[in-house]
Amino acid sequence: MARVKRGMMSLKKRRKVLKAVKGFRGARGTTYKAANEALLHSLIYAFRDRRVRKRDFRALWITRINAAARQEGLSYSRLMSGLKKEGLAINRKVLADLAINDQAAFAKLLEIAKKHQPKAAAGV
Repeated sequence: MARVKRGMMSLKKRRKVLKAVKGFRGARGTTYKAANEALLHSLIYAFRDRRVRKRDFRALWITRINAAARQEGLSYSRLMSGLKKEGLAINRKVLADLAINDQAAFAKLLEIAKKHQPKAAAGV
């Protein structure tokens, strides 16, 4: 019975790792040991940050909506509350896009939301 030599498989594994870390700085892009560690970390960060990106975009949209609404004298929370009371389910991504690219449509939504504000707070 002959023994199994795995030299080719080991080489393939190392080549695969080094190909994946191409462009990394210093030893992390050239030596297998450092490259493998860097690759494992990078995959963990990628997994985590795919979720963080969703949070970051939502925060950005809310900031844009709030800024646009406040220019018209309405806070973000009052705008969202007014739209909800009116039964308009528009997501934040679309609202933020309207606030930047279609001010006329956004102004109409603001007017709809203002209808549901207490009289004292409508001018705030």
